[in-house]
Amino acid sequence: MKTAAIVPAYNESQSIAAVVNGLKAAAAQAGIDLTVVVVNDCSKDNTGAIIDMLPCVALHLPVNLGIGGAVQTGFRYALENGFEAAVQVDGDGQHPAEAVPLLLRELQNGNGDVVIGSRFITGQGFQSSFVRRLGIRWFSRLNFLLTGLRVADTTSGLRMFNRRALELVCHWYPDEYPEPEILVQFARAGLRVKEIPVQMRERQGGTSSIDSVRAVYYMWKVTLSIIFTRLRRIDFKHTINK
Repeated sequence: MKTAAIVPAYNESQSIAAVVNGLKAAAAQAGIDLTVVVVNDCSKDNTGAIIDMLPCVALHLPVNLGIGGAVQTGFRYALENGFEAAVQVDGDGQHPAEAVPLLLRELQNGNGDVVIGSRFITGQGFQSSFVRRLGIRWFSRLNFLLTGLRVADTTSGLRMFNRRALELVCHWYPDEYPEPEILVQFARAGLRVKEIPVQMRERQGGTSSIDSVRAVYYMWKVTLSIIFTRLRRIDFKHTINK
């Protein structure tokens, strides 16, 4: 199954080489046809120069689009170049490369259109900060209330998509902090979402864009975005069924 690993990268010079090489090694060991696509979101450090020397497709954005725009750029590359599946992997080293074959197996077995790697199913590995866990739990309850979709790790950026899901996210994808909001679109489009347990790590380099001070603002903003997405008069099913 021809698969693309989409890695958004903004100032990830400390970790990006290990992420790319780890993905390639895990794919080779599992016998997966995996192409790593790194989207350099106009980094200010030497991330761009590093990925040009790595065994990956390097896409350099001329302006900073943020996480949503960078990830969607990678999704569009995958869809337009005939990939059957695409997995989103953070560039900071939090996501274990060895989880990618597990996500793909669930997809190939038809267990979901989107497969999410969740740190909360078994409670092993890095669990994030207390404040973030509260926010994640709130988004999980809000999504269930609005859509009936149960997802424990709503902010996980480790996600595998099949072609149907790719068609949706290539047309509609939130700009900032998209992971909780896109779940509403999955539900409205009738896509099946599956969670499997993974053991995540602390970021291996760089700095998080969300600190404790911004956490409350982030929760409020994403909450409104989730509600507005649920209320928008858009036929998301039409996007993948036309």
